[in-house]
Amino acid sequence: MKLRVGLPKGSLQESTIALFKRAGLNVYTSSRSYFAATDDPEIECMLIRAQEMARYVDHGALDCGLTGKDWVVESGLELQTAAELTYAKQGLGKVRWVVAVPEDSAFKKAEDLSGKIIATELVNVTRNFFAARNVPVKVEFRSKLGLGNVYHNVTEIERFESGAGQLRRGGVAGAHRRAADP
Repeated sequence: MKLRVGLPKGSLQESTIALFKRAGLNVYTSSRSYFAATDDPEIECMLIRAQEMARYVDHGALDCGLTGKDWVVESGLELQTAAELTYAKQGLGKVRWVVAVPEDSAFKKAEDLSGKIIATELVNVTRNFFAARNVPVKVEFRSKLGLGNVYHNVTEIERFESGAGQLRRGGVAGAHRRAADP
């Protein structure tokens, strides 16, 4: 019986393959397939979007998968964590989800966003972040910028430190900068 492992497809794919290579397992992919080969005949890999990995594991289509804790929490599923690996598409650093506001925004803290639309891919986590602070906002799924008053995005940039609930403005992702850490 083969071990069925889910690898994140997309922005984390190459860094995950490099991580496996450093651990002594070569993974071979094709842009035309969701399946990846390895040099271990007992390991079968599938390339799955990180956002969907928890569901594949929960339903038994995979024995295990590599995804972010953020996506497991977002899924609402109860899964076992086998190990915590710290890596990102740009290296070995951690990533953070941040609320980004326009550079010229008057918003300074999470409470200032009351009644606004927050556009994000991490809908449940974002909704819970604002609810825990009793800030009524409308949280909508977004796949492209331009749909909300503010954005909740993931970043690998560490230099934009702020206190919990503090919004900061600047030049990350165009005219948006890290704000609060949900």
